[in-house]
Amino acid sequence: MARLNAEAELQQLLQHKLPAVKTAGSRFSPVAGLTGESWRIQTADGAVLLARQQGAEKAVLGVNRRREARVLRRSAGALGPQPLAQDRRWLVVEWLAGDVVTSDGFEHYRQGGELAALIATLHRRPRSGYRLNLPAQYQCYWQQLDRRRITPAWLRWQRHFLQAKPPRPLKLAPLHMDIHPENLIKQQTRLRLIDWEYAGDGDVALELATLFRFNQWSAAAQREFLQQYARQGYHDLTALGRQVQRWLPWVDYLMLMWFEVRWQQSGDAQFLRCAAALRQRFCL
Repeated sequence: MARLNAEAELQQLLQHKLPAVKTAGSRFSPVAGLTGESWRIQTADGAVLLARQQGAEKAVLGVNRRREARVLRRSAGALGPQPLAQDRRWLVVEWLAGDVVTSDGFEHYRQGGELAALIATLHRRPRSGYRLNLPAQYQCYWQQLDRRRITPAWLRWQRHFLQAKPPRPLKLAPLHMDIHPENLIKQQTRLRLIDWEYAGDGDVALELATLFRFNQWSAAAQREFLQQYARQGYHDLTALGRQVQRWLPWVDYLMLMWFEVRWQQSGDAQFLRCAAALRQRFCL
């Protein structure tokens, strides 16, 4: 029933917003599991589209398809997929053909400087007008936590991050905020980014802190990347390195909360395992 409803809604959206697309006979298939939140659409005339739903679980995680569309339209440029159609429940974008980058490929692009060039290019694009607000996101995540797992220490950390002022930005720019191998597509001679659902405007050093933590880079890898990025992005390497360090606790706390909420949503113990090291880091 959910699939039929999704197909009917998307048919109507495409007919209204993209009348030139031949929707009759289109094939719909779920993407990234069976959540029903993303669908690949193969149209009768050979076009391939990606439909992303504004689901309740995604909204809790801070995903806003209207913001995502604005970032893609204004800030991503050729780095991401083109937004094609939108209503209050769906965002339809072009399907980016190419090869998903492997972990080894990601390391190759890190070492070769291509990844730093890609991110520096993004950070030179126009801002979207949607400013990221980590304290507001912490507040939202807090409402979704398993109350049995909240300790006095965790309550103190929550109060700390809600009351503290985030680091003053070195440079405001559009950020992707979810850069890892599976979100990187290789297209012949260029790299492109997919899954812009957490993107918005923020400090460039916040993007780099998130990149380092999520991908668990060594200190040496971080130093090498910062040197590559500073040649093309924010040029004061010393100030950039210090700012990344200031953002790391904020990123660690964001990741902890995200893992805990995802465990609540899915019941998948994998998210608790990911959260365990972060709980130790905050002595929870």
